[in-house]
Amino acid sequence: MSSESQIPIAAKVASRRFANRLAAFYATLFGMTGVHLPFFTVWLKAIGIDATWIGIITAVPPVTRFTVLPLVTAAAERRQMLRGAIIATGFATAFGFAVIGTQHQPFVLLAIYALTCCVWTPMVPLTDAYALRGVRQFGLSYGPLRLWGSAAFAVCALLSGFLLRYVAEVDLIWIITAVTVLGALVGLTLRPLGRRVAAVTPAAGAPKLLRNPTFLAIIVSSALIQGSHVAYYIFASIAWQQAGFSGLTIACLWVLGVIAEIVLFAASPRFTLPSAVLVMIAASSAAARWAITAQDPPLAVLAVVQLGHGLSFGLTQVGIMGLMVHHVPVHVMARAQGYLTACGGIVASTTAIVSGMVYARFGLGVYDMMAAMAATGGLVMWLARKRFIAFSSEVGTGSR
Repeated sequence: MSSESQIPIAAKVASRRFANRLAAFYATLFGMTGVHLPFFTVWLKAIGIDATWIGIITAVPPVTRFTVLPLVTAAAERRQMLRGAIIATGFATAFGFAVIGTQHQPFVLLAIYALTCCVWTPMVPLTDAYALRGVRQFGLSYGPLRLWGSAAFAVCALLSGFLLRYVAEVDLIWIITAVTVLGALVGLTLRPLGRRVAAVTPAAGAPKLLRNPTFLAIIVSSALIQGSHVAYYIFASIAWQQAGFSGLTIACLWVLGVIAEIVLFAASPRFTLPSAVLVMIAASSAAARWAITAQDPPLAVLAVVQLGHGLSFGLTQVGIMGLMVHHVPVHVMARAQGYLTACGGIVASTTAIVSGMVYARFGLGVYDMMAAMAATGGLVMWLARKRFIAFSSEVGTGSR
């Protein structure tokens, strides 16, 4: 066999290995979230932490997203150590949760959890930046890689409810720790990506990102559309319980949304519309979803509306990542992901506070506010749509 015929085979093998290992890591990364969300607060209560301290402790992750997180992603990029940063933060996160499991004093728990979140919350933007570099290098699609994270989240969330019958609540932290250890080990299998930007100064173009109105449009639009899900995340189960739905029905409604998200990620390589158009469609879908939810629809309608999660969340993610991979220079991708996550964290935190006040007074009327947020995000993208052609040249391509 000639060397020329071997090159395509070698490239396909490298591409497949990259995709499989990244998919496995996405599964552990979001699987951990699927375990952490239902288990962590239950464990805190089981070891005697009161509600006030639980609220303070669980408020830490959003704060680190717009404070420490951008610094971590920027440092990883300056040193061209994206894969190394993912591995280091993975093991540091596992160690942090292992130490957390040995503590029972509120202030000590808060301090250790805060330090752990400083290395845990940057893992998603670091992984997305690594993924988008691989997508560009191997010519892959982001959606089929990311769907394994969503699938693992759903499976782990369901398993967490099942395991709660057999595991003492005071031991739940060790399940979380076990998943983080597994994720750290899987992170070791991530393959190094070729340093195609070695001749480019990593910081070059980074300051221009936050001065570029087109990049700002990307992160603001994403923050508004994804932030419009905040009231849903916080109050959906409460509202459905008050409406008389059983626990199984509520769980099924949540799973319907995740299934729709997975299907959309799987189908995303077939999408031919520009990424900016996909985001505008997602914004319109989110606005319609929340407007209908605000009317307290019957269960049959609500089930159909829940399938809209694939569009309101999944299509937004696919569209935003498409804009990032095509218009953000590869040598500042990690920093761009950090800015994207930080902006989303600021909007989500603010929205959570405001949503609580609105829900207390207007109930499901809070979803009208979410619809307005999503529509505004779509408007931002519509106003910026013509600038994307010139965006890469303004910041500096960096991938050439």
